[in-house]
Amino acid sequence: MQVQLIIRMLDSKVIIVGGGPAGATCAWKLKQSNVPVIVLDKKPFPRPKTCAGWITPEVLKDLHIRTDEYPYPMVVFRRLNVHLSGCRIPVRTRQYSIRRIEFDDWLIKRSGVDVYEHNVRQINKEGRHYVIDGRYRCEFLVGAGGTNCCVYRTFFKPDNPRSESNKIIALEEEFAYDYRNDNCHLWFFDNMLPGYAWYVPKGKGYLNVGIGAKHLKMKARGQTIFEHWDRLVQKLDNLGLVHHRRFHPKGCSYYLSDRREMVSKDQAFIIGDAAGLATIDMGEGIGAAVQSGILAANAIVTGQVYATRSITRYSFKNILLNCFR
Repeated sequence: MQVQLIIRMLDSKVIIVGGGPAGATCAWKLKQSNVPVIVLDKKPFPRPKTCAGWITPEVLKDLHIRTDEYPYPMVVFRRLNVHLSGCRIPVRTRQYSIRRIEFDDWLIKRSGVDVYEHNVRQINKEGRHYVIDGRYRCEFLVGAGGTNCCVYRTFFKPDNPRSESNKIIALEEEFAYDYRNDNCHLWFFDNMLPGYAWYVPKGKGYLNVGIGAKHLKMKARGQTIFEHWDRLVQKLDNLGLVHHRRFHPKGCSYYLSDRREMVSKDQAFIIGDAAGLATIDMGEGIGAAVQSGILAANAIVTGQVYATRSITRYSFKNILLNCFR
């Protein structure tokens, strides 16, 4: 006797692939407009996410978050210590740091949408609908799955591949540490690094350190990200910021903002790192993720064109605007 397994197709007007800040923001805005939406993510929440976790006052404003209502520690930086060629330049500002394992989980739960654990492998366009792995179907598809998002690879990459000149590779680690220095430090262009390194204290005694740089420029100079990582570890020890730790950094890659990027096609959208929106000067992506999620949701609700031209491409502009707030 043969037993046939019948899997019922789950339909929703909108399906968002990826539940990070971009996907959670888009879902939250769609839910506010009573648009049927579900989120697919390959890992259950809360899930670890290595990230500097730097967020701006604009992110809090866009998400309607009051610092007193956020249930997890949020470290406030009134000053950034910017290091250029050995010179420390204190920059007055107001910025924040969070842990992504907490922030992402809180955002997706606050959205109020159903989240399904599913690793998307294949997406087909069938008439007016998108069908995901024969199990999910929607009219509008939003790719929020990061740099390697399946929505980007399937529908956007063939016609509009990204420029490798905008590719950033990074190494970073987040860990519990009894840090004594609770300031944020940023080092630019050390040892001809085409990028910068960071030291970001977080709540509950956590610390994030990392380094990011343009891949092609490092390659042209005969450098590797691992060489620069070793120099950063030595610097942290010399400055007394992190002593005698055996690091186990994780690598990732993402793309800086490129105005030529195509971000919508046939009722499919890409947002956040799936759209390559990190700022040009510092590779900061959470702000752009949130803004693009809002813009995509508004486009779905109103039928207007989705575009990312209004999203800022420079982090330092934001930092300076917050000097006296």
